[in-house]
Amino acid sequence: MSHYSRRTFLFLGAASLLAACSSTMPSLPAKISDRPEDLTREQIVATINTVRRANGEGAWTYNAALEAAARSQARLMARQDRLSHDLGVTLRARVTESGYLLAVGENLAKGYNTLPETIDGWLNSQGHRNTLLSPKFVEFGLAFARTSSGKLYWALIAGGPFEAWQA
Repeated sequence: MSHYSRRTFLFLGAASLLAACSSTMPSLPAKISDRPEDLTREQIVATINTVRRANGEGAWTYNAALEAAARSQARLMARQDRLSHDLGVTLRARVTESGYLLAVGENLAKGYNTLPETIDGWLNSQGHRNTLLSPKFVEFGLAFARTSSGKLYWALIAGGPFEAWQA
């Protein structure tokens, strides 16, 4: 039986209180692992969308091409042990290589041990918060990678139609 960190417990408790206020709020999975390697896609989607709904935004769908681009970036950051949006390959080049041709935004993080901690960090940074809660994006992919010493790097890439940005 896994245990929850205090922060994860507080995050899930807050999410469940918010869920009680809205019948459209999805419930989080019964348990969210403290180990990112044990997260399922369903848990990732439920966690991201619970946060979006709690902040008045609609749900995103999961996109495998965006996940592949996020994985590429997370692995590159972990290999170089450096947090950066451009480590020799731009976001546009990464998503195009993965087959995604629509508008994108990217959130990166390092050092957070769990998905709820990572999301909390993004919510406390205005630029990252804007991406995570943007109504202009409709889908996302998320990945993480570890350095040889175990430090985690996270990448979330959100995507959607270019037309949404022209309004």
